[in-house]
Amino acid sequence: MFTRRAVTASSIALLAGCATGAGNGGGATPAPTSGRAAIGAFGIDLASRDMSVKPGDDFFQHMNGAWFATNTIPDDRTTWGTNAILQEKAERDVRVIIEEAALAGGAPGSNTQKIADYYNAYLNQDAIDARGLEPIQPVLAEIAALRTHEQVIRLASRPDVGISLPINVYITLDEGNPDRYLTAITHGGLGLPEREYYRRTDGVFPEQRRQYAATIARILALAGQSDGEAKAARILAFETRIAELHWPIADRRERERTYNLRTRAQVRALAPHFPWDAGFEAAGLGGVEEIVVGELSAIGPLAQLCLATPVATWRDYITWHYISGNANLLPRAIDDASFDFFGRTLNGQPQQRERWKRAISSVNNVLGEAVGQIYVERHFSAEAKAQTLALVENMRRAYGERIRSSAWMSEETKVAALEKLATFRPKIGYPDQWKDYSQLEIRAGDAFGNSVRFAQWTWAHELDRLGKPSDREEWFMVPHAVNAYYNPPFNEIVFPAGYLQPPLFDPNADPACNYGGVGGVIGHEMGHGFDDQGAKSDARGVLRDWWHPEDVARFQALTGRLVDQYNAFQPLEGLNVNGRLTLGENIGDCGGMQVALHAYMLSLNGQDAPVLDGTTGVQRFYMSRAQCRRELRRDQSLRNQVMTDPHSPARYRVNGPARNMDAWYEAFNVQPGDALYLAPADRVTIW
Repeated sequence: MFTRRAVTASSIALLAGCATGAGNGGGATPAPTSGRAAIGAFGIDLASRDMSVKPGDDFFQHMNGAWFATNTIPDDRTTWGTNAILQEKAERDVRVIIEEAALAGGAPGSNTQKIADYYNAYLNQDAIDARGLEPIQPVLAEIAALRTHEQVIRLASRPDVGISLPINVYITLDEGNPDRYLTAITHGGLGLPEREYYRRTDGVFPEQRRQYAATIARILALAGQSDGEAKAARILAFETRIAELHWPIADRRERERTYNLRTRAQVRALAPHFPWDAGFEAAGLGGVEEIVVGELSAIGPLAQLCLATPVATWRDYITWHYISGNANLLPRAIDDASFDFFGRTLNGQPQQRERWKRAISSVNNVLGEAVGQIYVERHFSAEAKAQTLALVENMRRAYGERIRSSAWMSEETKVAALEKLATFRPKIGYPDQWKDYSQLEIRAGDAFGNSVRFAQWTWAHELDRLGKPSDREEWFMVPHAVNAYYNPPFNEIVFPAGYLQPPLFDPNADPACNYGGVGGVIGHEMGHGFDDQGAKSDARGVLRDWWHPEDVARFQALTGRLVDQYNAFQPLEGLNVNGRLTLGENIGDCGGMQVALHAYMLSLNGQDAPVLDGTTGVQRFYMSRAQCRRELRRDQSLRNQVMTDPHSPARYRVNGPARNMDAWYEAFNVQPGDALYLAPADRVTIW
């Protein structure tokens, strides 16, 4: 089965940035301006600490326990903490921009008109209810008329259908040659978050599968489909067979294993009777001759499973996923039933988000840079950008010094690593070139149609990339996103303006707080270029071996110890962190903090940091990290994170790096017998 996935850089590592601009003289970070810090007297909320918990027993709890005791997760959220609070702030700021546009309208074809018409249409649930099932009836009729596997493939390959099926096709950067785009295929097709949700027989998983089947039957009935329970049983059984062929999630991180460049003839040979050509042609890819196959050993068996599955089962399956994928644009009863399972049951979220909040999220997805262009004019200063770039350059200097002094890396590999470090490109705040929405048609009062036209416009844009040079100015997040990323094929780190806010970054805070906050994140993202996966791309972003083999062996020995450390963390009874799945992010966290502390010390230019409210500079550095990662999370959401997310839970993103750093032990007098104590020989230092 084919469907499209509109992503251009499939190997992006989410989390923060780097720099190529001029340095800041002697490596010092610009001093705080004359304004007042946004948090506390200098950037730390000292009242949030739980002084009954020793730093060496649980540093995360020590720094945040009083805050945890007095805060609760809002009913419409699964998490609450620093990132969620910043997201709420960005959401409020963006709401003003969008609702101004919604009231003003705009000239036909302008971005303002598109924002207004899209938002107002999505917001109007009464109008959506009045249309009922009418928007989906044409495709449902086509699904009901399917009689052959080739017809199934052709229908599923259309961008207006847009559902994930066992074999997905998309356009991406060529990791072997980042100057171009290629067609790629990967496996998909699951309704539950990940393959283990279908396989595990312990804990909550059997009950979640039962509730998933009940939800399928319920939503099919609400959409006028008969025999919902029997169809749900067939759909769940089919998805279970798909899941059994999926690779383990940790294996999918191995970039060289998922980069298998093949000719079209070689792809056909994976399953000779599968109608590959019909799928490519229906997706507009009829002339494509080179294809990157992701999970190579799974694609052929999945194609065989597709052919072995009766078309009647396919009709049920596609009907379900088509309705489910559009639930937010269908009558309220369907939308509520979808939330009841995917929000409440799977993630523990008690309450659906208000329609206006969901409308803003949808506008961000469709017209994000049109909104972001206004956002940065109002909420991101040139001074903030300059300070961030200066901090990045000091981080680059620190990273270089740590690479040069590394005891485990050979001189030969150090030369290549320093070349890569020198070519890191930082993107700070917002794109230099804004996305062109002129060919995207948005109509007043047509929420469903606007979504379909956006999918078609997006896919047409993806197809148009083929045969053209890659766009190195493109951003994969909107400027007001509270997140950041490293993109290996472009060797770039990207920090949207929405992320560069207190407590992560505050121009008026003590420098130690900024180094522990955004500095640690910058170090993390730079570190993705040298983690177990990012290090597989060279300075030009080409996926290839450039390390000396003995360096690889020493690196794997170090990172293997880190895997063992994180495997031992158990956030829920019977559920441990997956050290392999989270390895890249854990390397980023541990290495990023080492480099950020080094950069902070460089910024002092040999002077002693002031003691503020009884805290040293090094203490403030670690305190900032702990409070920037502050988070409450519902158990259901935490379970999903552990099973599907390459990032460790927040507690271990604070405690894990700290316990591997000698300076933390000294700063907080951590001693043998403390719960987090590691003997010096057991501490892992990579960078």
